[in-house]
Amino acid sequence: MTTANKVTIIRIALVPVFVVSILYYFRKYDPASPETAEIYRWTAIAAFLLATVSDFVDGWLARNRNQQTKLGSYLDPIADKLLLISGLVLLAIPLKTQPFGEPLPYWFVGIVFGRDLIVVAGATLVYLTIGDLTVRPHILSKISSVLQMVCIGWMLFKFTPVVTFWLVIGASVTTAITGVIYVMDGIRQFSEHPVAHPEKKDES
Repeated sequence: MTTANKVTIIRIALVPVFVVSILYYFRKYDPASPETAEIYRWTAIAAFLLATVSDFVDGWLARNRNQQTKLGSYLDPIADKLLLISGLVLLAIPLKTQPFGEPLPYWFVGIVFGRDLIVVAGATLVYLTIGDLTVRPHILSKISSVLQMVCIGWMLFKFTPVVTFWLVIGASVTTAITGVIYVMDGIRQFSEHPVAHPEKKDES
């Protein structure tokens, strides 16, 4: 249990704090006196920012302190997805009061969910078929995750909605492209494996 893994576990523990704070903010928010629910919004912001910063911290520790482990390679993407997906889903919920303004479009959440489901399903299929799988993180995937995080943070702070729109567009495009990249990489790994080219039986 390295320091990097401990930081990742703390990041996972911050996700329910973030989710519960947002839900309480939805419940307590009153347009007539919005300040009464602000404590929940700022708690959610604090949890989200701590989780986001810890993502860079555990990555730095793993790379620069020689703390890369197999456990960390599993925990880190799980922590990322839990935070991002919970944030996207919560901010896409249509409410009468709309405390964060216009909710995130369903198609955006669908693109993120769809990409992740296709990649996970494809990776599982390739692994079960050939018994091995090499995942090569793509720089565009990191950009996509950063855009998603910035989009969530932008809405939590209630900044200009116009910027939110362009963040959604940028995150959607990069997410879709990385989905294609990972699928093509999985197909390539499968096609290069001997199981994809069974020897023809001698019919003579």
